[in-house]
Amino acid sequence: MRYAFPLILTALVIGLAGCAGTTPSAPSTAAAPATVPLTRAGTANPPKSIMYVGNSFMYYNNSLHNHVGQLARGVAPAERQRVAHRATSVTISGSGLDWHDLNAYLRPDMIGRYSFVGDNEVRFNPPGRQFDAVMLMDCSQCPVNPTLRPIFFDYAARHSATARAKGLEPMFLMTWAYADKPEMTQGLADAYTEAGRLNDAHVIPAGLAFARSVARRPDINLYVADKRHPTQAGTYLAACTIIASIYGVSPVGNTYLGELDPAVARHLQEVAWETVQSYRR
Repeated sequence: MRYAFPLILTALVIGLAGCAGTTPSAPSTAAAPATVPLTRAGTANPPKSIMYVGNSFMYYNNSLHNHVGQLARGVAPAERQRVAHRATSVTISGSGLDWHDLNAYLRPDMIGRYSFVGDNEVRFNPPGRQFDAVMLMDCSQCPVNPTLRPIFFDYAARHSATARAKGLEPMFLMTWAYADKPEMTQGLADAYTEAGRLNDAHVIPAGLAFARSVARRPDINLYVADKRHPTQAGTYLAACTIIASIYGVSPVGNTYLGELDPAVARHLQEVAWETVQSYRR
């Protein structure tokens, strides 16, 4: 498949909103117990709580999931009840999917058992399974590196199976090319899209959003000096893409601007929405 486009553990109660990445297919039958409603990104019944599993691409700029939470609170009032959700981030610096023990993370009544809410108050969440979905990302080069690419597909399948066995929906966060290696974009997009197809999993096209933004507004810097990790604008763009891809609500006009210039934030919101709309077709 080709694409047309211009060329640490942290927990927080959040509200999310956004739209489908890949076109959703029929929910897996090997998922949650009958007493737990099946959730699916990009549908009318999206995840209510998400575990983010990845590396420094997620934890930069005070964690990607925190920005998603701020965007969730900035959606139109009519959407807020639908998108009031909880998220926890589990990250290891420099990690690939094979560094993470997802089975251990998803033990009941462990990660996510309590949250900090209000004036730093501790809230104990209902016992049992704490998450509806897990968002997975590999190291920045793993899906396109000749040696690590097979491991990416192997652990995408393993973690997807683990998630479904515990009643969670697996999702993949497509990462972005390095600033000086734009040719990585297509390889990463192809790999994540194929992993999504093979595992019937939702894919969030953040990498394609980066490429679209760079092509349209190269003056907006999405990368820090190492040319890999995101600036505040890069993290904001990824968060907008998550909102758009998972929950079916456009980020355009969202009141949360991520301390960015309003015109820059508006551009990133529009790019995220356009990318998701293009990717799902």
